[in-house]
Amino acid sequence: ELFVQCLATYSYRHGSGKEKKVLTYSDLANTAQESETFQFLADILPKKILASKYLKMLKEEKREEDEENDNDNESDHDEAES
Repeated sequence: ELFVQCLATYSYRHGSGKEKKVLTYSDLANTAQESETFQFLADILPKKILASKYLKMLKEEKREEDEENDNDNESDHDEAES
């Protein structure tokens, strides 16, 4: 209970919702990312991203993996010819 209170207080004081007197999810996520004390929560409280951005990231990762696989296959083919 004290831990949650400490996290909420820290997030509120350092967050953007202070002007509105509101504690938001993004305040908590920023605290997890930026505060060394709460860094272990970064996986539990990730920053929000739009679904479209996430899908774009997945496509880019897949493209990079495909390029790496193609490069590996080419070097294997070159070695087989030697």
